[in-house]
Amino acid sequence: MSKSVEIVYCKPYGYEWRAREVASALRKVFAINARLVPGTGGIFEVRVDEAVVAKRSIAGFPDTKEIIDAVTAAVKTA
Repeated sequence: MSKSVEIVYCKPYGYEWRAREVASALRKVFAINARLVPGTGGIFEVRVDEAVVAKRSIAGFPDTKEIIDAVTAAVKTA
């Protein structure tokens, strides 16, 4: 996979552990290293080539399977 994958997470809110967990899963499934990008304001987004494919909402965080599925779909459409 030659796509760029980033996980933007809110460092002050302590979302780094979740970003690392998702990055580990993406590494296992796609053999890629997602770039972790610290942010603020409660952000948690997974981006493929700068397009947001999964993010935290009022309902909560997407689970790892949802993120894997979203990245898979983004890769297939490109």
